[in-house]
Amino acid sequence: DVQLQASGGGLVQAGGSLRLSCAVSGVTFDDYAIGWLRQAPGKEREGVSCISSRDGSTYYADSVKGRFTISSDNAKNTVYLQMNSLKPEDTAVYYCAAVFDTTAQAMGVIDLIGVDYWGKGTQVTVSS
Repeated sequence: DVQLQASGGGLVQAGGSLRLSCAVSGVTFDDYAIGWLRQAPGKEREGVSCISSRDGSTYYADSVKGRFTISSDNAKNTVYLQMNSLKPEDTAVYYCAAVFDTTAQAMGVIDLIGVDYWGKGTQVTVSS
């Protein structure tokens, strides 16, 4: 049974920080690029960030570059998204996702490639 357990969302003021976690079980961690997508009300879904343990590649959407950092702990099969300098426009439901046998850059074209496994969303709200 594949599970992506996301946690760490919450309410924070603009300029603040949050760390999201995605614990992966039921699959071989290194076989997947693990990342985050987000969707805000009335907006299209956006691939935010991704990491591949296999080749060490990472991906960041332009909207979060320089503010968000993705990392992985292979011993714990967990991916973290450190979000700093948060802005109100970062408000969204964040979903952890796994894509089989690809590089992190796949997150940039995720609507074309598709996600193999989804976690439940976690709400991030940034107040102004």
